[in-house]
Amino acid sequence: MNIIFFGTPEFAVPSLEGLLAHSGFNVLAVVTQPDKRRGRGNQRSPSPVKAIAQAHQLPIYQPRRIKKDEATLEQLRSAQADAFVVVAYGQILSQEILDMPRLGCINAHGSILPRYRGAAPIQWSLYHGEPETGITTMLMDAGMDTGPMLLEARTPIALLDNFDTLAERLAHIGANLLVETLLKLGQQAIQPMPQDDTQATYAPLIKKEDCWLDWSRSAIAIHNQVRGFFPACNAIFREDAIKILATAPLGVDYWAQLPAALTAIARDWSPAARLSAAPGEIVGLLKGEGTIVQTGEGVLLLREVQLPGKRPQSGWDFANGSRLALGEVLANGGAG
Repeated sequence: MNIIFFGTPEFAVPSLEGLLAHSGFNVLAVVTQPDKRRGRGNQRSPSPVKAIAQAHQLPIYQPRRIKKDEATLEQLRSAQADAFVVVAYGQILSQEILDMPRLGCINAHGSILPRYRGAAPIQWSLYHGEPETGITTMLMDAGMDTGPMLLEARTPIALLDNFDTLAERLAHIGANLLVETLLKLGQQAIQPMPQDDTQATYAPLIKKEDCWLDWSRSAIAIHNQVRGFFPACNAIFREDAIKILATAPLGVDYWAQLPAALTAIARDWSPAARLSAAPGEIVGLLKGEGTIVQTGEGVLLLREVQLPGKRPQSGWDFANGSRLALGEVLANGGAG
């Protein structure tokens, strides 16, 4: 089966590598986003997908606006591919492109459709505290993740999963599911299933204001926000914005889902000091683990933070290095 692969970030790499490693597929070319300036030197660097394509000496197309780039469109037409495979490419494909391959354009989407259509399904599934998510393969149409579904694979979401850990797991699940989907499509062994639009939810791009923490929310809500929008959530500490990178809600509802060593220490912590504490107030220090903050409902352990201009550090190192005192208050992110 002759394939052209569309993808850009690290999430798409396992899918491309899976197709390249399978004897049943011939990857004709790769389409990816233009190189971006990254790092301290502000040098242009290739996308993770481009780096893999270069290593395999594949033709690479990087149009700024694929719908308007006649040179790329002509290359796609002339390739006469059996399928276009699209994984986190980052541009909308026109109907003209969707109609080019014999079997259509197959997308691997990071949710169980029709839930979490859109650009950030993994982030929002974590934010909303979903117990599971997965990958859905579908035939693309002109809508936003609205095409007929082909196959799905599910995975549970652990309490301490964050965007990075869940995206990595889903990337490999998606790679395997794409291979299965393409093989069955070639054998005409899949019946595409229309989505139920009445069950659809949406996962828009993450905005800066989505990452501001509000300590009056519950501990589990803040925890889900931190892990969903990792590593971008912030709070105000001593008038500076700091990043909150990892947390854990504490309490009887969560002991079974937390590491045993953490649970053993946290169970011994006395909650008496927090009975009259205000949201954002530091109410405890767990030796070797981190800082306990009161929220609008329950308490939250800060397991990893990043101070301005510093490397990420454990919540315990933060407590020691900043000489935290009980009763100090973290303000809501975006304040000041």
